[in-house]
Amino acid sequence: MGKVFKATFWLAVLGLIGIQFVPVDRSNPPVTGEISPPDQVMEAFRGSCYDCHSNETQWPWYSRIAPVSWWIADHVRIGRNNLNFSEWESMTAEEQADAREEIWEEVERGSMPLRDYLRMHPEAVLTEPQRQALMRWSEGTAPEFPDWE
Repeated sequence: MGKVFKATFWLAVLGLIGIQFVPVDRSNPPVTGEISPPDQVMEAFRGSCYDCHSNETQWPWYSRIAPVSWWIADHVRIGRNNLNFSEWESMTAEEQADAREEIWEEVERGSMPLRDYLRMHPEAVLTEPQRQALMRWSEGTAPEFPDWE
């Protein structure tokens, strides 16, 4: 039993070392047309959304350790495919309107930022004033935004 355990342990260690050499795309393509909402909305986007929904991802140290690196890179890839604030200006007016509606829905439901992201980034939790400002901006109804801490 001891020999089987040791062999399994060392195979697992070698496997973990080996998977570190699987390449993961952690690139940040150029920003081609960034969104430009009011400052309060941009602050919320940068603090809570940009790591997955822009070409300005701040890749944490643990994004270099497999298999976590695969999971994070996949989240960023999916996030950018769904909405990329770094390419906002290249979207048609209809696509921007659809994106604003989707932002409103996600913020209203509380489903963004993802809970998994918030576990490692508690500072990204949207405050209620931020949520309200994002929702009002998304629906285009309020030119004035509250200040928040």
